[in-house]
Amino acid sequence: MVATRESRCSVFRRIAHHQHVEWPTYDSTPLYDRTSLAGLESDVRVVSSAWFTHPDHDSLEQLVCSIPLAYFRFEAHDCYGSSTRYEMDTLFRVFVLKELHGWQHETSLVEYLDSHPGLCGRLELGMVPNQSTLWRTWNERFTRDLRETVQEAARLILIKAQNASVAVPREPERNLPDRGDAATESDPDDQAILDEAGTVTKHVSRVVFPAFSLNRGEGCEIPENAYWGLQTYLGLRENLAANEGARSFIHESTRDRTPLGHGHRDQIRDLSIERIREMYRQAVQQLINELARTEEFFRAGIVAIDITEDDPFTGDRTGHEDEIIGTKEKTDEYAYQWATIQLVGNAVPLVLDARPVRKGESRKEIVGDLLNSAEELVHVDNVLMDREFDSQHVLEMISQRGLSYVVPKRMQTSEKAQAKRLLQRNQDRYETDRKLHLGKNEWHETTLIYRRKENSEHDDHRQYSVFMSNRGGGFLSEYGYRWEIESGYRSIKRFMAATTSTDFGLRFFYFAFACLLYSIWRAVDLLVQVKLTGEYERSPMVTADNTLTLLKKETGIG
Repeated sequence: MVATRESRCSVFRRIAHHQHVEWPTYDSTPLYDRTSLAGLESDVRVVSSAWFTHPDHDSLEQLVCSIPLAYFRFEAHDCYGSSTRYEMDTLFRVFVLKELHGWQHETSLVEYLDSHPGLCGRLELGMVPNQSTLWRTWNERFTRDLRETVQEAARLILIKAQNASVAVPREPERNLPDRGDAATESDPDDQAILDEAGTVTKHVSRVVFPAFSLNRGEGCEIPENAYWGLQTYLGLRENLAANEGARSFIHESTRDRTPLGHGHRDQIRDLSIERIREMYRQAVQQLINELARTEEFFRAGIVAIDITEDDPFTGDRTGHEDEIIGTKEKTDEYAYQWATIQLVGNAVPLVLDARPVRKGESRKEIVGDLLNSAEELVHVDNVLMDREFDSQHVLEMISQRGLSYVVPKRMQTSEKAQAKRLLQRNQDRYETDRKLHLGKNEWHETTLIYRRKENSEHDDHRQYSVFMSNRGGGFLSEYGYRWEIESGYRSIKRFMAATTSTDFGLRFFYFAFACLLYSIWRAVDLLVQVKLTGEYERSPMVTADNTLTLLKKETGIG
């Protein structure tokens, strides 16, 4: 099919309306400008992702001719520095075409262009360049970085086309490009792991951190990366507050200027909760895009939703009663609470989204909000939750989305009576269908699964747990994956900076940034494992300390 003006407009409307996509990238973060090749790669990824979703778009060449490049300043990567017959943007498209086909020599490219005059017209070539002109362009005119961007752009287009079942001229490489020496042994040693982790962490940090930006004016002397470097540094040591951390950061950083503790907090306080969440989702989207290059990562899986508490708050919470709320255990303590949704099971355990929990918010509202974010990023198959989410309205909402769930149920009188009967019959497992009342003569249909606990210390109905599932008892074994979110929380809280502030935005940012550091660690670990062993095991090969130490180097420390 031929791309039309209408089909192209449809694609770019889709991009413009996508909640978690900023395009062009240089306009969404001060870390990129119109000369940034990393930003150009990101834009190619965004456009190609949307391009092949249109039913009329099944041509890679039409995409190459249609990618907007007018905004990009190629002169920063032009070694000639003077005008020639062929414009840089046209040559960029020509060499992306060459990489798409995997041609080793310019002769094949020339022959192809000669035999496709219509393509030459769309490329605005006029006359087809000869082989020597193209060779000089690639080897002498293009910078090395621009050549790498051409190769990366072609690889991204091939992957996006193949994912959309569009025919491609060659099989794309889905692993990260080789940016350094790698170990070849089946059981890599510690040094090989650290070397590869350093390479991967450098690449990932360049992709992920630009999603975070501060609301600052022009001409600021301290670069934004210094703030993210300080925040990462605070995560390296438990219970390190901004003031103390900033003083140590001055001595360990390689930067001429670094943020002071109060300045760091002031910049973060200016960020709204909504802006922090938006930046977080953009960063995770970038992380997923990197992981999607490997065959070991799939944009589908099981998610777990849970709420965790900050350390108990012992100060005066006057004026903050809606934010510093009671604990889940219903004690007389108060704490900030955060909700997350995380990939679990066989997937790499990324925290897909995080949000604060305020007084008066329903569990249905929280779950719906987190699922909205997660389904923008991955295909969700099954939802695992703790018993605090056992409301029939939550379960109905999940079912209405076409998702399955497994949730433990708090035992009421009828469940206790049934458990006693099972105990008398010495029956380990029992399933029964149940209708839960939604109101106005509406019901939610679910299945109750009673399961006897092994080695229980009780001699009554408490020997049994009751679960609910809208797909029967066959999914019950997956509930064991939910513990991974609890394990993740332990690492995340260790990565959090300490504070006594009651500023809700600051508190949430500290939690969200810790979630990002945790997700980066798990993503780096997957990429390193795939690079060194060709497969992924859930037990980490790279430690969290390794990753954070490497991250702080990439943000200007040591």
